[in-house]
This record gives sequence, C-alpha cells and structure tokens, in this order.
Amino acid sequence: MGDLVAGLLTGLSLIVAIGAQNAFVLRHGLRRSHVGLVVAICALSDVVLILAGVAGIGVLVDRAPWAVEVVRWLGVAFLTVYGLMSLRRARHPQALDAGDGAVEARGGVVARAVALTWLNPHVYLDTVLLLGSVAGTHGTPGRWWFALGACVASIAWFAGLGYGARLAAPRLASPRAWQVLDVAVGLVMLAIALRLALGA
Repeated sequence: MGDLVAGLLTGLSLIVAIGAQNAFVLRHGLRRSHVGLVVAICALSDVVLILAGVAGIGVLVDRAPWAVEVVRWLGVAFLTVYGLMSLRRARHPQALDAGDGAVEARGGVVARAVALTWLNPHVYLDTVLLLGSVAGTHGTPGRWWFALGACVASIAWFAGLGYGARLAAPRLASPRAWQVLDVAVGLVMLAIALRLALGA
C-alpha cells in the first residue's frame, strides 16, 4: 500500500503543474469540446510512458544491483530540482485563458493532444526517467504498485481537469489557484526527495 501511495503522490506532483498539456485539457473542459477524446489521449499516453519507464529502469536495476543507489540519488536530485522549480513558479503565478469558444475539428484536436504529449521533451524526463528511477527504488514487486499509483494519479488528474473544469473554472483559471498548487507540488516533491535520501 505504501508503494501505491508513493506512486500516487509522485505522479500527482509531476502532473499537477501548469503547462501546455494541462492548459489544453483545461481549455477543452471549459469549452466542453471533445473532452473525452482529449482526456483519453493524454491519460493513456501517460500510462504507456509510465509503464515504459518503470519496465526500463526495472531491467537496469535487475541486471546491475549497484544501480539502485545511482537511481536513488538521481531521483533525489531530480525531485529536489523540480520541487524548487515548482516553488519558484509559485512566486510568479500565471492565469490560464480558455480562449475563444470556437469548436475545433476532431482531427486537429487529436493531432494537438498527441503533439503536446509525445513531442514534449519534459514528458520523457518526468514520466519515463524520473518516475522510472523512483519506482526502481521500491524493489521488484513494489515498483509495479508504484507504477499503478502513478497511472491512477494521471488518469484521475486528466479526468478531473477535463470534466471538472466547468465546475472549478473560476478557481482553476486564476493565478492564485495555480500558485497554491505549485506550492503544494513543490513541498510534496521535496518531501519525497528527503524520504529517498534517507533511504526510506
């Protein structure tokens, strides 16, 4: 259960940050335009990337046991840097603009959702390398529970952001809301980094 919760928290920490992909999902949620399609593409893409990262790092750890320490300290470094970056972002919060109410064609929506996910270099660093590295420190059975937690976090976030956008529109579109989220994300990342550093 601890591995599952760790994966859930780490996954949320990485995904709940303002960015092009989240802005895209939020805008479509606010417009009620192709919401299911956008949510499905973003969430399923994340699941594939998370599993690929956990499997790849898992193979490395199994073949080179000494790599566990390297992976652990890489995780500490990445989480610390990302946590500090999130806290820094909170000092200069941005508002998200839903844009005009124009309805996009389905093909264009699919192309943009795929591009924002798969052509974003940060997704490989966050989802594949970082989550895979942290998962590798949870051992052979534990890393898959960690992966499950991260997958649940991704699916829940995109679904909540897309379908809950209308309900939370005034708050989600304000700089203050993203400032609070960035602070929370930064603190969770730093807490996980400390836990990893202490060997927990």
